[in-house]
Amino acid sequence: MSTNVVMKRSALPPRKFALSSIMVFGCSLLSLCFVWHTNKQRAIFWSNKCLAQAFDTSGDAKLKSWTLNLTDDSFMRLRKIYQGGRQEYFSFNLHRLSDISYLGTETNGVLRIHTKADDIIVQTYQDPKGDVDSMSTMLSIPVRNVTAGQLDSLRNTLLYLKAQ
Repeated sequence: MSTNVVMKRSALPPRKFALSSIMVFGCSLLSLCFVWHTNKQRAIFWSNKCLAQAFDTSGDAKLKSWTLNLTDDSFMRLRKIYQGGRQEYFSFNLHRLSDISYLGTETNGVLRIHTKADDIIVQTYQDPKGDVDSMSTMLSIPVRNVTAGQLDSLRNTLLYLKAQ
């Protein structure tokens, strides 16, 4: 028993067929851009949520408020405002990220973010000892109630964002 397969030609004229093929390819490529953007946005959202929940203020009684966030343009920023008005500000681009380490237990510890060189901007404002404007290679973030799985996921997410 043999079956013959017959290929039929497209009903579209060659020019319209080529144009429709290009349109389908273009739309597919465009949709991949949105998927990448969506994945990056999800990674930023998840990282911000994780860092906000884990940030530990208990070791600094004079801390009045703080903000810690990742921005859409791949910057990590930490601002601490103390009761006397003194402010500390840390900022760096994730593309300069070198490694992430953790010292502590699941109850509390310090997340250390390392950069390739002196890439972390360190600034203080309204400091009685004088305002500081310098650079650093490590940012220490006090954290609490973070599991090993969360730390691993945070590390992988930050490395993913670094590559974007």
